[in-house]
Amino acid sequence: MTTPPVLALRNVSKSFGPVEVLHDVDLALAAGSVHALIGENGAGKSTTMKILAGYQPPTAGRVELNGQPVTFDSLQDGEAAGIVMIHQEFNLAEQLTVEQNIFLGRELKRGMLLDKGEMRRLSREYLSRVACDVSPDALVSELSNSEKQMVEIAKALSRDARVLIMDEPTAVLTNRETDVLFRQIAVLRDAGTAILFTSHKLDEVAAISDRITIMRDGDVVHAGPTGDLTEDAMATAMVGRDVSDLYPVKPSVAATAPVVLNVDSLSVPGFAKGVSFDVRQGEMFGIGGLIGSGRTELMEGLAGLRPASAARIELFDRPVRFRHPGDAQRAGLCYLTEDRKLRGLLLERGMRENLTLANLHKFGGMLIDRAAEEEALTRAIAEFDIRAGARDVRVGNMSGGNQQKLLLAKTMLSEPRVLIVDEPTRGIDIGTKQQIYAFLRRLADAGHAIIVITSEMPELIGLADRILVMRLGRISGLLTEGDITEDAIVRLSMGMRAEQTPEVA
Repeated sequence: MTTPPVLALRNVSKSFGPVEVLHDVDLALAAGSVHALIGENGAGKSTTMKILAGYQPPTAGRVELNGQPVTFDSLQDGEAAGIVMIHQEFNLAEQLTVEQNIFLGRELKRGMLLDKGEMRRLSREYLSRVACDVSPDALVSELSNSEKQMVEIAKALSRDARVLIMDEPTAVLTNRETDVLFRQIAVLRDAGTAILFTSHKLDEVAAISDRITIMRDGDVVHAGPTGDLTEDAMATAMVGRDVSDLYPVKPSVAATAPVVLNVDSLSVPGFAKGVSFDVRQGEMFGIGGLIGSGRTELMEGLAGLRPASAARIELFDRPVRFRHPGDAQRAGLCYLTEDRKLRGLLLERGMRENLTLANLHKFGGMLIDRAAEEEALTRAIAEFDIRAGARDVRVGNMSGGNQQKLLLAKTMLSEPRVLIVDEPTRGIDIGTKQQIYAFLRRLADAGHAIIVITSEMPELIGLADRILVMRLGRISGLLTEGDITEDAIVRLSMGMRAEQTPEVA
């Protein structure tokens, strides 16, 4: 007799008002197996996962647990059945400690009192399993994004899940942290846990999953063993078109192209010291290095988001010093943050408010010209291919890719001539990546200077004309067109030259 899947969707459809976002979806998760769910942003993955976990009910069809129909009225019902979901957006209480977050709502007691000793011991055990070297007493608000993600995973491990649903768990993790996570996934799989894994990194999908389901526009377009598909075939199924030419052609930037930004000995206290570089008109200038190398903080200092000092900064041949991002914006330099959800967008507001907030002076004085704002939104939706169910949609309900395109449209409304983009495609599907890459290349071709900070090696190599590699807050090396290779970037990131061994930090 065939063992039924631990958790399954049978002919599930889901509607929000008149809009149907899932159409007769079938999905089955088996014990001791890793099942990948992939698709473009807006394909229906998040809704599918939320129905599986009990966050939302299906409009039609049914959810089955061990082959029997089941109804979850809340996420607590799902967790009581052994179904745990790790969200792409952190679901942590920022002002509580790591230990308090791990046991929040499930505190251990000895008699009438909290068993703090046992919770401390178990917290250390769960953190150790994911190689997360943070104190159980640390406030979550003081952790880095990657540390928060590992705490989320440790919290999920404490639930002893029968089904573990992981929504983009590696989006903010380093390669080392991803390796640790994959080892833990293998341990859980071998112990009989059913795992649903979503990622826009197709190499990860190929490496970790046994089976794969691909969605497009609310439909399942492929389901079967992962080994049956190449990464190119996965991408094509996701977007419905060939994406083998993911990166646009890079025309050579002439050595005589004018320098538009010249930075001499820029320092950001605690993060970067004495960094010098220049960027030419029409250039895509990449900044690489390991997480923690000071890349983001350096650019935030340049753009007036952090205290910084420099011997000299010239923008379009004029000395400048930005003490506030508004100063940089008015001078023609804008920074697009790596954290669109916390620092880039107002998730509780609509697209129009988000698009125009930084440029309200362009839409009136004492009174805002709403009609002009709506016209700007119409242009942005068309130019950046922003896809949402309605113009007044709450931005927090939009897919990650469409949020990123809205953030890019918001930034471009300032008409920057130098654009800094930090992790421009984090947590975004391959089709939307292709669109963003093409847009950035068009900007460069039109004479803008683009600075790209990214942790994705293929993205760095595919986009950048030159690459500045940072390590421990300083320049480790500068790679030009003929020298740009993955090996060269890795060696410089690790403090190595040619065949040298790493420096002792």
